[in-house]
Amino acid sequence: MRSRFVTVVPVKPPTVGKSRLEVGDPERRRALASAFALDTVAACLRAEEVGQVLVATDDAAFARDLHALGCHVVPDGDTNDLNAALRQAAAEAHRRWSHLVPVAVCADLPALLPHDLDAALSQVDATGPAFVADAEGSGTTVYLAPYARFEPRFGPGSAQAHRAGGALEVSGELASLRHDVDDLAGLDLARTLGLGPATQLAIAGMGGLSG
Repeated sequence: MRSRFVTVVPVKPPTVGKSRLEVGDPERRRALASAFALDTVAACLRAEEVGQVLVATDDAAFARDLHALGCHVVPDGDTNDLNAALRQAAAEAHRRWSHLVPVAVCADLPALLPHDLDAALSQVDATGPAFVADAEGSGTTVYLAPYARFEPRFGPGSAQAHRAGGALEVSGELASLRHDVDDLAGLDLARTLGLGPATQLAIAGMGGLSG
């Protein structure tokens, strides 16, 4: 299979990410946020449709962990505006790999399976924008478009915003690609799908967690 895409993964510094994870300890929250991102990136690296993975983060220490997985890492271009940061990361991806279509993937998909990402990407012809709605149907976990048309609209009501912008909604169960994790209830749900190794290890080190 010829790889057509470069995934662009925005990762907040784990010290400030996942603020809704109520685990009673900032260090535990940091460990979980780190693990979610590591498992998401690892799954992207294993997807056959993905030729490169570019992570945007301002956490220099965590960037080393991400780079060790085999992805490329650049600074977050705009920590106050996710969509602006994604556009800047997509521009860098285009500069490096102009033949690959940028795909924004949320970094909080700890159950992500490569074949779900491949199944979603195989549905699109890469000539126009497309997106994957989250399990609730209101948010977005994946957005892609050719660089010249790359205009992500993440935020509240992003699924409808992407539809209104003319993006194709990708169909199918794609359970592991739709279940992003913002809180402990979401983590419990992702656990039923099968968590990635980094998240499993983080939870084990905390003696287990429940929503």
